[in-house]
Amino acid sequence: MNEKQKTIVIFDDDEDILSICSYILEEQGWQVHTFTDCNNITDKVSAISPDVILMDNWIPDAGGIIATQTLKKDEVLKNIPVVYFSANSDIQLLADHAGAETYLAKPFDLEELEKVINSVLVKTINS
Repeated sequence: MNEKQKTIVIFDDDEDILSICSYILEEQGWQVHTFTDCNNITDKVSAISPDVILMDNWIPDAGGIIATQTLKKDEVLKNIPVVYFSANSDIQLLADHAGAETYLAKPFDLEELEKVINSVLVKTINS
């Protein structure tokens, strides 16, 4: 089986969330890259070229909305699905405003995390 390993980038300044998500996703066979800020985001994402991006709303320095919009303006990176995640009650509005494909409210359970990531992967494969 020579399938390319699925790669995900997680932007979150909460180390606990990064380690939990990394652990779960690595168990599922993902290659996980994490960043605690979104500075030089296009360089970071270009270097990895992930299948999916998880974006926290309160990521330093610019914040998740600007970070996501920056990616969506980039010709090469704009088709990478972004899952916006936040504990903010307006998460759906924030995700729409950012241009993210979908969102995940914190706190989330791990099944939900997997379901959301797999749903954007399927859409990407089928588009």
